[in-house]
Amino acid sequence: GWAHERPMGSNQEEQLLHVLSRLEQDADLSDDTDGVRPRAALLEKHLLDGEKQPHSSGQGPYFYIGGNNGASIISSYCKGKGWQRIQDSRREDYKLKWCEVKCRDNYYSFREGEQLLYQIPNNKLLTTKIGLLSALREYARAVKTTHKTPLCAQAKVLKMEEFFPETYRLDIRDEREAFFTLFDGNHIWICKPTACNQGKGIFLLRNQEEVAALQVKTQSIEDDPIYRKMPFRAPQARVVQRYIQNPLLLSGKKFDVRSYLLIACAAPYMVFFGHGYARLTLSLYDPHSSDLRGHLTNQFMQKKSPLYVLLKEDTVWSMDQLNRHINDKFSKTKGLPRDWVFTTFTKRMQQIMAHCFQAVKSKLHCKLGYFDLIGCDFLIDENFKVWLLEMNSNPALHTNCEVLKEVIPGVVMETLDLAIETFQKSLRNQKMLPLLSQRRFALLHNGEADLWPRLGGP
Repeated sequence: GWAHERPMGSNQEEQLLHVLSRLEQDADLSDDTDGVRPRAALLEKHLLDGEKQPHSSGQGPYFYIGGNNGASIISSYCKGKGWQRIQDSRREDYKLKWCEVKCRDNYYSFREGEQLLYQIPNNKLLTTKIGLLSALREYARAVKTTHKTPLCAQAKVLKMEEFFPETYRLDIRDEREAFFTLFDGNHIWICKPTACNQGKGIFLLRNQEEVAALQVKTQSIEDDPIYRKMPFRAPQARVVQRYIQNPLLLSGKKFDVRSYLLIACAAPYMVFFGHGYARLTLSLYDPHSSDLRGHLTNQFMQKKSPLYVLLKEDTVWSMDQLNRHINDKFSKTKGLPRDWVFTTFTKRMQQIMAHCFQAVKSKLHCKLGYFDLIGCDFLIDENFKVWLLEMNSNPALHTNCEVLKEVIPGVVMETLDLAIETFQKSLRNQKMLPLLSQRRFALLHNGEADLWPRLGGP
């Protein structure tokens, strides 16, 4: 069971990397695949009775993995603890279930306080374009109302426009018309479907002709008699966002940074920041180019280039490599502090992530045992201003190039280590800190105070 598990150490990481080196690393995996708090009685039950044993015969504990994203790493981790993998997704006697695609049955049969289940059911509040936009807007209104008098308190809270590009929803008529009126052809806008990934359905809006065509298309759908008769009319689930036309370039190429928001425990919330890597385009940046491969950095787009097979190692940089490059090329000319990437930039990403989490904290459907790893994409412009582009559920965990082999296994293993350790401590009503399994991840939010008074606490 959980009681005797210990966090994985560096030796096991080395063993896992050795296993990974023998596996097929170039599978075409996608870039991003897309309750109430536990009652005191539930925690009391576990404290008094101890944990239940698995409900089926065999050794156990059992784990299930749905899909291929990161499957070899997760499987090696669990087997290294002596756990057994099951293949039947309908079995309910698992200790850990990690699925790419969320399924209603998983949450319906989930036993709170007994099992670990990957992905919070309504994480779309953060991981869809409309979800994140709506959450940030509502949080901004709430902060303004709450802190009407003390301006100093307001000043401590990030303003949405400081880190999130101007965005309009196409499924709301007033916003749609506001954008069509606003557009003057002097700036590029990018149109995105709300819940897709890998760059699917994205296109640029550069001139009045393209915007007029979009306007006609959205209006014709609304005017369609069949659409009008539908009892629950599906809106045009798209947003248009002001395109950052002055991105910082690395040797002439556009890039963004993938980092991680880890919600290791939901009762209480234990939220962490994790470094990832930089993603670069293969082609030189040309803001006037119509080729999306020069605008979107994800590997799914870059794989479409015939040069990808030869140059794929150039499309991913480690954070150390990015830091060295910015030290060498920009520190003096831009007056940046030494190691800007690991100081100013890292702090800014953490501030933005914490802000986004606070925006949805009270709305997430969480139970003890839910955990989530969310991929967050940041862009740095030529003035070294940091922008949050989007957040993604089930971030890509493939290891098909050298930098990813160094980064991804550690991210996955520490995610599982922290999820297990915080789960155990919550059940036993133990103080969360210090966390023995915390290595690379930085704590953003310790929610122990949120559950006060805790069972057995002061």
